[in-house]
Amino acid sequence: MPDPLLHYEQTIAAPVAFSGIGLHSGAAVRMRLLPAPAGSGIVFRRTDLDNFEIPATCRNVAKVSYATSLMRQSVLISTTEHLLSALIGRGIDNVIVELDNLELPILDGSALPYIEAFEQVGVKTQRRKREYLRILKKVEVREGDKFIGVYPGEGYSVSYHIDFPTPIGQQAFTVDLAAGCYGTQIAPARTFGFKEDEQMLRNMGLIRGVSESSAVILTRQGVVNGPLRFADEFVRHKVLDLIGDLALAGHQILGRVVAERAGHAMHTALVAKLLKDRSAWRLVTLAPEKAKEKPLPVRPASLVTA
Repeated sequence: MPDPLLHYEQTIAAPVAFSGIGLHSGAAVRMRLLPAPAGSGIVFRRTDLDNFEIPATCRNVAKVSYATSLMRQSVLISTTEHLLSALIGRGIDNVIVELDNLELPILDGSALPYIEAFEQVGVKTQRRKREYLRILKKVEVREGDKFIGVYPGEGYSVSYHIDFPTPIGQQAFTVDLAAGCYGTQIAPARTFGFKEDEQMLRNMGLIRGVSESSAVILTRQGVVNGPLRFADEFVRHKVLDLIGDLALAGHQILGRVVAERAGHAMHTALVAKLLKDRSAWRLVTLAPEKAKEKPLPVRPASLVTA
């Protein structure tokens, strides 16, 4: 996959379509991604509501417990994080996302179907220089033993540590998107959940569309619907989610992000705190040679084949 640290903005070269059901709503949905002009960003459009549009920006963030949702004038777009993550991971700046229901399709629970679709139709370089949000000083959010922070640094590195009940336990993963490895190391990682939590979540009106083909299901004894795609697939999916949530900053970050037992609410809280502090960042463009710098080391991946 090409290096996502680019001199110019990009969009998809042709429309791509998806269909499925929402993870939480269980509602059927059809979705199309359309090329968009330079400088327009990522915009969601509800075709079932007179093409009402919601830009993918922090000011439109709504519910952020088990998924990241956007809302404007009481119109909702739910579970945006996987698509936003794929767009950032593939270096796509401008796209219109049309959908005819309130929640994006969960597909296989990962961002891989999006990456495969982008590779199939191609990506188009546009004439507008891409602006990056360069981190100038640390910004942190803490909540008990949970933590997330962003710091100055070259490239766009993400480090995540999780601690879940057995059989997940503690896992850690670090990746730098400047290496262009999102499609192989992050995108295939699927969302996951424990079977014992299913009824509680359903009582909350959640996971009505979940199935063994759209999530990794676990019990205390192990994975119900293996094999895993990675031995540490769980923490990789948290990295996937984080990249998607940080897309709501409106620009790709140049810096280093560290998360400890965080989640969607803390991810988006960091974005809000960062954008509010204008001394913590500045918008920059990259010289062409900048994109050719040697990337930081990336933790090697090992696919589980058993």
